[in-house]
Amino acid sequence: MSKDIKIKKGLTIKLKGEAEKILSSAPRSRTFAIRPSEFHLITPKMVVREGGKVQAGDTIFFSKSNELIKFVSPVSGTLTKIERGAKRVITEIIIEADPQDTFKDFGMLSPDTASAEAIKSHLLESGCWPFIMQRPYAVIADTEQEPRDIFISAYSTAPLANDLDFSLKGKEKELQAAVTALSKLTKGQVHVGVDKNGSSPFKGLKDISLHNVSGPHPSGNVGTQINKLGPVNKGEIVWTIAPQDLVIIGELLLTGKFNPERIIALSGSEVKTPKYYKTRIGSEAATFLYDSGLKDENVRVISGDVLTGKKISPKGHLGYYSNTVTVIPEGDDYELFGWNKPVFDKISTSRALTFSWLMPNKKYDLDTNTNGEHRAFVVTGIYEEVFPLDMYPMQMLKACMVQDLDQMEALGMYEVAPEDFSLTEFVCVSKQPHQQIIRNGLDLMYKEIG
Repeated sequence: MSKDIKIKKGLTIKLKGEAEKILSSAPRSRTFAIRPSEFHLITPKMVVREGGKVQAGDTIFFSKSNELIKFVSPVSGTLTKIERGAKRVITEIIIEADPQDTFKDFGMLSPDTASAEAIKSHLLESGCWPFIMQRPYAVIADTEQEPRDIFISAYSTAPLANDLDFSLKGKEKELQAAVTALSKLTKGQVHVGVDKNGSSPFKGLKDISLHNVSGPHPSGNVGTQINKLGPVNKGEIVWTIAPQDLVIIGELLLTGKFNPERIIALSGSEVKTPKYYKTRIGSEAATFLYDSGLKDENVRVISGDVLTGKKISPKGHLGYYSNTVTVIPEGDDYELFGWNKPVFDKISTSRALTFSWLMPNKKYDLDTNTNGEHRAFVVTGIYEEVFPLDMYPMQMLKACMVQDLDQMEALGMYEVAPEDFSLTEFVCVSKQPHQQIIRNGLDLMYKEIG
């Protein structure tokens, strides 16, 4: 039975530079990159050496701890460079693309008739398994364990995020194939959260439990929906998958090809013509950045949204899981007495002199300046105002910092991911790195408890 989700706590941050509903094909990228650091706790074992030729779908490396989890090339071309950092850790793998792609054929598989074991084997062999994340620990799913349920959020509420109703339009066949296949990998349900007032392509699909979601950010976060529908207890595992990754899985089942296409929302106040681009995982950001044009050179390019994304160079490459690229002003300037004067161009849930509470529909042109320095936690009660999960955010953060495993378990760490604390980090008057604190806490639990 479907259950609607209505969130009251939260904060919708309205920024200038929303991507127009115009879809263009990005110029073909000359190089593509895969960064192993994006696959948390995965140590890569290379299969292809520098100078090796690959097809789209060929295995580039696999997980050293689990050889079944493979990572494949998004294009056909030549692996030109393996960049290494400290202790020879692989930081980036560069592939120079051929003018035209050739695809490795994995063979078609009917999701209606295939067994769960055949579907799982197909996803592992084709390199689609890394799209499946698990909670607890917010890491790539364990191949040996069956999930209690699978959760998919098809509703983006983050600032300037990709409108999934637009990006997924016309992909009903691929989505249906993917959710039918995934429904065989769990004894529970495939839960899908959609915009209550939107026209999601998921609304006509079978083999899912559909939930209408409404409310401020982070109502679109999959962690929020998990908390409201079925919190994760100790000993339980749930999977999460992004909707655009479902399209890749569905196309693999229907055609036998690994086609890592992405519909990117290029947005932000520093983009001249923000709009949507069709590109691929790992492509050069410059291919669509300079096609739309930038208003200034002193900008922050973010692969992802402004709350959870990663900074990249304008000539860098798109993140493996990103479907948004945001460009905002670099906040490297400071205001004289900025803490002690009325301002009308900032957002604050606690400081009356910003007046943002009087203008709920105003769109802002925010930069990356933190407007303060790192300091000890100040107990204000502000986190609870924007944190809709049924937990104690301040206590959880402190438990992670002091590495109190018993307290972390008791407070519900099994069901959270760093992104669930992106809003508390945004409003934090102490400028604490909440997402990194949670990530460190999850890593400690994974190491000590497993």
